[in-house]
Amino acid sequence: MDAPLLLALARHRLALGASVDAVQVSPRALILGFSASRGAGRGWAWVFLLHPIPQLWLLRERDAAYGILKAECKVDLSRRWGLELKGARFEAVHGDPRERWLGLDFRRRVLTGRVEGMRLCFEAIPGRGGLRLDGLDLNALRIGMGSLFPATAPVPGHDPPPFLKWKERFAERLEAALSGELEEVLDGEGDLASRHHAWSMAQAERLLLNPAKVAVDRQVASERARLERLGLALQKDLARHGRSLEAKDKAARLSGELYRLKSASGSVELLDGSRLELPVGLSAEAAVQRWFRVAKRAERGLAKVAQIEADRLRQLKILDAGDVPPPPQPKSKTPMNPKSLREEKRPNKRADGKGQAFRSVMVEGFEVLIGKGDVDNDRLTFKVAAPLDWWLHVAGVPGSHVIIRNPDKLSEAPREVLERAAELAAFHSKARDGGKVEVHLCRVADVSKPRGFEPGKVILKQWKALRVYPKG
Repeated sequence: MDAPLLLALARHRLALGASVDAVQVSPRALILGFSASRGAGRGWAWVFLLHPIPQLWLLRERDAAYGILKAECKVDLSRRWGLELKGARFEAVHGDPRERWLGLDFRRRVLTGRVEGMRLCFEAIPGRGGLRLDGLDLNALRIGMGSLFPATAPVPGHDPPPFLKWKERFAERLEAALSGELEEVLDGEGDLASRHHAWSMAQAERLLLNPAKVAVDRQVASERARLERLGLALQKDLARHGRSLEAKDKAARLSGELYRLKSASGSVELLDGSRLELPVGLSAEAAVQRWFRVAKRAERGLAKVAQIEADRLRQLKILDAGDVPPPPQPKSKTPMNPKSLREEKRPNKRADGKGQAFRSVMVEGFEVLIGKGDVDNDRLTFKVAAPLDWWLHVAGVPGSHVIIRNPDKLSEAPREVLERAAELAAFHSKARDGGKVEVHLCRVADVSKPRGFEPGKVILKQWKALRVYPKG
């Protein structure tokens, strides 16, 4: 996507007026759903695509490309970006028609009443596409996707060919074109939003839908070949079981004359004049038993072959209808541990079963939970706490995990609540008798525990630091 077009589309979106009401994120795309009073409003979404080519699309929710991208979205990524962008209003566009870089300013009012500003930066350079969200007020760098790039706008050194073409094409109307006021910046019919949608659909057809169709066709061909191989194997099994079933007739004929052929071996002559060759080393009685067993297994095998063949024909019919059967779900080989199941049902209990795994106190209307031991700390953090709760722990010193409950999903807690919880974290640690200590603060979602870590030991993705005196 050329830099002039990228800037014009962003400014056109700004002129419509919009606020973000939905955020969905996958490893290769950020989807912002807008609510607007006019133009492309509810039901439309901006898609910041990073792979395979960085582009800015405008899609409807009912578009097939939108469904593919939505299916790729990750719950944790979407929640993290949504906490920052959902409810924010689009306020300003920064960029240069010579650089494929956009800075989009958003502003929102959080539940505590403070107005918070942020800037979403988009670098649309092929092979180096990236997104980053930075706070404009007191907040540090927040989150990003794709390639890393500076938060400041790049300084172009010359006029690239796309910008020179725009200058030649629009001449004195260049500023109007870069402001998104001219529909001619994109070919097609209707207003610029309609043309942007049509262009996005053409790009999605080339970059998403066609490769997806090729992948489906490849999967269908592979599945059909597998079913054909299965059919050939079933034919061989059918012939083998048919031959084995002939032993039932021999067993029936021989069993009727065992009264006179008892203990006979080798070759025996029946009353009808026919002869039967008995298996080497087996008497007539043992031969009858073996032949009946072989015939019984053949009957079970034929029934199983018929069942598999019916299922194979059903799957072929599904393929002929253009659908791909879902892959079979692997069965879990890990047996259920009754002890771990009991622990899942009772996460509030201590590891030794004596009392609660944490203390609970109220601070300014917020519930604060304090762990009692290493194992109980893990249970409190990973079994009891929610991802959006706040987590505190003294830096570099053994101590209790402290959780501030956040049922209303607030973007920030009152300062006095954080300070009181930090004092409790310092008090319930080995630094209780020391002076002022540093306490780490983050969301529970930013706390992880790799396999093999000791009880109570965790890793933080990001945190803030508070300095307080221990106080119980």
